[in-house]
Amino acid sequence: MSILKKLASQTAVYGLSSIFGRFLNYLLVPLYTYHFTAAEYGVVAEFYAYAGFFSVLLLFGFETGYFRFRDREHPGRDVAYSTALIFVLLANLGFFGLILLINSRLSAVLNYAEHPEYVLCFSLILILDAVAAIPFARLRAENRAFRFAGIKIIEIAMTVLLSLFFIIYCPRVYAANPESWVAPFYNPAIGIGYIFIANLIASGFKFLLLSPQLKGLAWGFDRVLFGRMMRYSAPMVVIGFAGIINEMLDRVLLKYLLPYDAQTNMKMLGIYSACYKLSILMSLFIQAFRYAAEPFFFAYADNSDARKIYAMVLKFFVIFCVFIFLLVTLFIDFFKYFVGEEFRAGLEVVPILLLANLFLGIYVNLSIWYKLTDRTLMGAWVSLAGAALTIALNVWLIPQFGYIGSAWATLACYAAMAAVSYLLGQKYYPVDYAVKRIIAYIGLGIGLYSAHGQLLIIMSWQPWQLAGALLLLYVLITTLCEQRTTKS
Repeated sequence: MSILKKLASQTAVYGLSSIFGRFLNYLLVPLYTYHFTAAEYGVVAEFYAYAGFFSVLLLFGFETGYFRFRDREHPGRDVAYSTALIFVLLANLGFFGLILLINSRLSAVLNYAEHPEYVLCFSLILILDAVAAIPFARLRAENRAFRFAGIKIIEIAMTVLLSLFFIIYCPRVYAANPESWVAPFYNPAIGIGYIFIANLIASGFKFLLLSPQLKGLAWGFDRVLFGRMMRYSAPMVVIGFAGIINEMLDRVLLKYLLPYDAQTNMKMLGIYSACYKLSILMSLFIQAFRYAAEPFFFAYADNSDARKIYAMVLKFFVIFCVFIFLLVTLFIDFFKYFVGEEFRAGLEVVPILLLANLFLGIYVNLSIWYKLTDRTLMGAWVSLAGAALTIALNVWLIPQFGYIGSAWATLACYAAMAAVSYLLGQKYYPVDYAVKRIIAYIGLGIGLYSAHGQLLIIMSWQPWQLAGALLLLYVLITTLCEQRTTKS
């Protein structure tokens, strides 16, 4: 259990920092949804969806590739780090040159011909984030979780403060006196563009904080090692890209597949994207777990009890994820106030998306089989199959059911990917996962959520009282079950 405590402590550091940082970032959701219309927020959601795709392409899978080939014996001259960093840096400089050449035409294709600065601003954000990912990976590999977390929090805090400055403070000062001190750098016509500007400034400052890590460039570029890293990492691009399709494509397709006029489609996109944010607690935990688990899985792979530990990790991971599912769904009357009233029409997608994220987390755990056995290409095929399913289901369901169809497509995709990854993992890297108990815990969570709605009708309890009682019941049941397992 000591090794689980170590993983839990690392997850806690990443998790607490992510929760704090994302909580600051989460404050932007009510800021945006109370100050912009659903259609305007739809523009923001669309660009962040595009950003997800390019963030994978511009990193080329070298983050995971670095973990695989880093020099543990000579950390003072880690050529895998410098090789990855030099390649990603040069590739992103080439990408920026391309954007400068085609910016006007690309903006017109996306129907933002009047705002080419959106594309330019986002490309700079993507480049800064992609290059920063390699130094961040080194911090994770060195277990420097506090420095990692500190820089992330500073970036998010700057984004929040700048957003408040541009969206709340500047408009009030400018309205009172157009000749005030904010006039030289504030233009009301930019509107939602200030969301992108705030993000760009914060990304730039993050890059400056990571600049000491850039000294690793002096360790040089190893062509032979680069070839090995590229062969290993290239399938990770496919995996990552397919993952972004599963996570973000619905935001892109809604704009084009919803059966309404363009303005209404953007409104529906804004509502769906805002309600998607209500699954933030699940996403936070999965992200924190991934930060801690990936280097942990690689480092612990050679131990004799590794597979037993991986099985325990997945079981406790599911227990906690179901707790998050119940916390958000049972107390949805509280969480709904984090989005503006116009956006609450989409609250019915929240339970579906929470379950979808739960299965995504299970897939993250199960995917260790292809990383440890160097079968990343096979892992890419699993991801591609999931992406194909996502596309097919969205194209089929969105015209009929709107954004509800997108939510169900996301859940179906992640559940299918988890099932396929489990079956392949049992063939190539067998782990004795507690499958029946995991399914039982997920079923218990869904059952308690369903019971909540029915019990509210026949009982005189306040919703929050019943929610608290059901959440406590879940904790008691899982605790008793796990205590019996430990004793036996």
